Amino acid sequence: MSLDAEDARRARDHRKVRNLRYFVLIWLLLAGVLNYMDRASVSIAAPHMIDELGLTQTDIGLMGSVFSWTYAICQLPVGYLIDKVGPRRMYFLAVGIWSIASALMAAGHTLGHFLLFRVLLGIGESPNSPNSSKISTHWFPRSERGQAAGIWDSGSKWGSAIAPPVLTVLMLAFGWRAMFLALGVAGIVLAAAFWAFYRSPEHAKHLSDEEYRHILAGRDAVESADAERIPWLKLFTFRQTWGMMLGFFTSIWIWNIFITFLPLFLQHSLGVSIAGTGGVAAIPYVVAALGAIFGGRITLVLARRGRSPLASKRVVLVIASLAIGVLLCLVPLVHTLALALVVLSLALGLIALVQAQAWAVTSDIVPDAYAARFGGIMNFGGYFGGALAPVITGMVFDATGSYSPSFVLAGVIAACGALFFGLLIRRPIPQRAAAEASEAAAA
Repeated sequence: MSLDAEDARRARDHRKVRNLRYFVLIWLLLAGVLNYMDRASVSIAAPHMIDELGLTQTDIGLMGSVFSWTYAICQLPVGYLIDKVGPRRMYFLAVGIWSIASALMAAGHTLGHFLLFRVLLGIGESPNSPNSSKISTHWFPRSERGQAAGIWDSGSKWGSAIAPPVLTVLMLAFGWRAMFLALGVAGIVLAAAFWAFYRSPEHAKHLSDEEYRHILAGRDAVESADAERIPWLKLFTFRQTWGMMLGFFTSIWIWNIFITFLPLFLQHSLGVSIAGTGGVAAIPYVVAALGAIFGGRITLVLARRGRSPLASKRVVLVIASLAIGVLLCLVPLVHTLALALVVLSLALGLIALVQAQAWAVTSDIVPDAYAARFGGIMNFGGYFGGALAPVITGMVFDATGSYSPSFVLAGVIAACGALFFGLLIRRPIPQRAAAEASEAAAA
């Protein structure tokens, strides 16, 4: 720890907050909630945008795909930028940019406008998950990171659960354009509040010495300067990197189908009205939020029973991926709303578990100093491939009038995730091997 950081800690006042790290976790949770309300907004507004502007389901899917491709490409530099700019500044900039992008959707009139604004949204939202991973690495010891990741990642599911009822009410009361504008204002407020509140553990005035020692006890003894020894490009030479990219891709493919088409699927295939969609569509996402949180609890219990942190998360990832594959293949066979909700909710709950534990496992595969960069690479792989899901699903529906082929394909892809997680991430990337790869490249 630097002398400046030590001096800052000695200068703290005597007012302490018990378990301050969980207050920090609440901010990450709120960012995830708003982040995914912004993403889900197009699926909520889609019926009115189709009727008013003459858009097709392929156009709606294209908006989701353009967002995902932009988001994916931005993952490559974003880990480096987080390390350089710092998590606090990056959080403020990211939330501010994506909030402006959401507000601009209210001014759109053509498909070109909306695609441009979704590109800007992808740029703004790209740092959120790697930054949350970085902040939780700073604030939580290794043994607690699976649970912490489950909580902050559940924000994406709570946001998706809150979006249908809240945004539907806003849209029906004030119009779909006012809905986008309200999301933009909420984001600006959140960004300003975080800037005023957040400090790193070394500079947090209300962090007790006992909790600070607890956090330090679970950190890697790798200084940030050492992180520069391993360029992020060299991480692509390890099978663990490809295992996480491919495994995360399988979950994002399915997630993108849900986030873009769930309301439309409920309306077309199960006869739910637009007004009723808000409450019904929220149910699978509530289950998803619980799955993200309690999935982290499972890995914590396994770790306490003697499994390594990596092994405990890997077994959960493999079993969950297989179960998702079975559930999605069942979707075309269910024709009642109640049964469909059970199947969709279980599938989405397990998807949430997989995504949360994938983020948590990054710091088990690489040292803490590389967590943001490695997480960015994983997210790139997931969203670059997963970006095809919305546009392919829209095209399949326009051609066949059915979502069933897309769900069966998603089930097969989910089962492949078990192979990627099970075979390619059996052990961490050896730090010495990574350093040798970097030295060889320099030579």
